[in-house]
Amino acid sequence: MTVYRIALIGFGGVNRALAELIAAKNQLWERDLGFRLNIVAVSDLYFGSVISPNGLDAKTLVEANFAKGGFGQLSGGSSEADNETIIKNAPADIIVEATFTNPKDGEPAVSHCRWALQTGKHVVTTNKGPVAFAAQELKALAKANGVGFEYEGSVMSGTPVIRMAEKTLAAAEVNGFEGILNGTSNFVLGRMEGGLDFASAVKEAQQLGYAEADPTADVEGFDVRLKVVILANELLGANLKPEDVTCKGISNLSPADIEAAAKAHSRWKLIGSAVRSDDGRVACSVSPKQLSLDHPLAGVNGATNAVSLNTELLGSVTITGPGAGRIETAYALLSDIVAIHNAHSSVTAKEAA
Repeated sequence: MTVYRIALIGFGGVNRALAELIAAKNQLWERDLGFRLNIVAVSDLYFGSVISPNGLDAKTLVEANFAKGGFGQLSGGSSEADNETIIKNAPADIIVEATFTNPKDGEPAVSHCRWALQTGKHVVTTNKGPVAFAAQELKALAKANGVGFEYEGSVMSGTPVIRMAEKTLAAAEVNGFEGILNGTSNFVLGRMEGGLDFASAVKEAQQLGYAEADPTADVEGFDVRLKVVILANELLGANLKPEDVTCKGISNLSPADIEAAAKAHSRWKLIGSAVRSDDGRVACSVSPKQLSLDHPLAGVNGATNAVSLNTELLGSVTITGPGAGRIETAYALLSDIVAIHNAHSSVTAKEAA
């Protein structure tokens, strides 16, 4: 049985949810998956940082009501975050990166991943920034150092669109996609169909926890643009940066636009799309589109995400599932750890043979 020592970078909703799962399901994973997880370090801007080579009790981490700088009360702890020291020096096998996404350059998360890979540690992340801005560099670092770099949760939270497309549709010849890749904007459009104006719909989304205090990244399409870059590069062999993708959000849609669409038996959706032409070039965009009601994405409501993959052999294949949520996103991290475990086990078995 394998024990993976993990360091959590960021202890907000997602990594806290992963700690909850570890506290509740480690024995189940040991039985069904062949490994268990041991948290040996945590670093967080609010709580500080702590290293414990023998492991930290996951249940205590989750249930203790730490104040600001509260990790300083723990043995081996400090009231200050120290991401670089934790990543480089903690006795961890896997760095779990779940800090905020910077839509301008992906930092500091890009550096977090780079430090980990350079020091021979696996990386799993839900952060869109490192994947959208530096995936090629980070993949090369991972390969050079014999470790894994996994990021399933960077596009649709726990819904496995990347791994699904690469593993199960490998021979179907994916040549494009279009998707609803932001639950906040989708919720806002749904509430506008229900009669609210844009500002009121955004306010309701904030009250329900779907939208941040500053909803710009969601409603102006910047979040979707990062996800489009990730999918285009990963599935279509593109080499795009976020600035290569045209981007328009939903803030200019009026109640009149929504009403006109309904009369035309259609509805507005914020769509991220990409298509690969015969010469290999990939064109991408993010913009509101008026979809007929029989379109496979037209019925995707609320905070749900969906992507329709256009394939040569199967036609359109649509994957629908949760695009957000603490536990759902923590599951994506777990699925990445499973992928690393399976790859490591396969290599070990080959070496033994």
